[in-house]
Amino acid sequence: MSLTQAVKAEARRLGFDFVGVTTPEPPASFSNYSRWIEAGHHGEMSYLATDRALHRRADLLQILPECKSILVLSMRYDKPAATAPSPENPIQSRIAAYAWGADYHDVIPERLERLIAFMEKETRKTIPNRWYTDTGPVLERDLGQRAGLGWIGKNSMLINPQLGSYFFLAEVFLGIDLEPDQTFTSDHCGTCTRCIQACPTDCILSERTIDAKRCLSYLTIELKGPIPTPLRNKMSSWIFGCDICQQVCPWNQRFAPHEGDPNFSVRPNLQTADFHTELTLKHADFNQRFKSSPIKRAKRRGYLRNIAVALGNSAKRESIPFLAQALLSDPEALVRSHAAWALGNIGDEHSQNALKQAENQETDKWVLEEIKAALS
Repeated sequence: MSLTQAVKAEARRLGFDFVGVTTPEPPASFSNYSRWIEAGHHGEMSYLATDRALHRRADLLQILPECKSILVLSMRYDKPAATAPSPENPIQSRIAAYAWGADYHDVIPERLERLIAFMEKETRKTIPNRWYTDTGPVLERDLGQRAGLGWIGKNSMLINPQLGSYFFLAEVFLGIDLEPDQTFTSDHCGTCTRCIQACPTDCILSERTIDAKRCLSYLTIELKGPIPTPLRNKMSSWIFGCDICQQVCPWNQRFAPHEGDPNFSVRPNLQTADFHTELTLKHADFNQRFKSSPIKRAKRRGYLRNIAVALGNSAKRESIPFLAQALLSDPEALVRSHAAWALGNIGDEHSQNALKQAENQETDKWVLEEIKAALS
């Protein structure tokens, strides 16, 4: 068995589904990425557009000058059911499936370190290396396609013909030669446009990219301020991320396995949670509840902001007391402002009364503007 074969076998033993090898040549898609940045489609994710990040994405040897090979690995997470967006569904169905279980930033690195230790034992030398799992300045889907793992779909996801797209990616830059795999050159999207048609905010662009500023995943996770008012109704009841463009993809519907790595299976507290009790979470409760979960990235204020919008979109009268409590007493202006919008969206006498009461005590100018808009 060659070293490359041994490394791939060990990676599979460690729980990675597919492993490919490519070289540190400049990524072919960098020009597309550069145009994407210039058009401002990255929104407030300014870390993507720094000179240092751009230079490292364009020239992979700036990441590891000794690099001779790059391992690209995939690890599955659970496939979500294709359910209609409704608050009557379990709350987990309104959270992107990748975030149901443990944070992949906590799970995958430990296995990468074990894989590097295996290679150093096999070669009997210290191997210059650097690894990432959605944490560094690399165009990982480009690398995944070059390493033979799949093609980049119209929704910008890397799609594998056997796994679909419900998987995480990781990359290991190595200062040793491994046998590179053939680039995946076929485009199996064909004339299908289901992802484009299903996207509620029309965020999918040409050149296999998206306008992040309109993507529900960006709006519910990366955006730290208020969600643009015209997009709130389009969020339905999604509260963290979005799986719509993946759920409608034929390759996921037909071929993606239902279960991924056990670490990413749904947490019991997500199966039993409901939107109303989530809106009452205190800071300590949120931190404890989502410790070692990707959801902590949204922070409490962002998560409750999203919950308020979901309740406003459901327009259920039973949500009014919870939204009113958030509007009157939540310490975060971001949460209060979106609770005001939600009450206005419900729009009955009880919600209007709650808004009028809040108008008499609110001191934040921004929240007051939301209250007045909701009352009108």
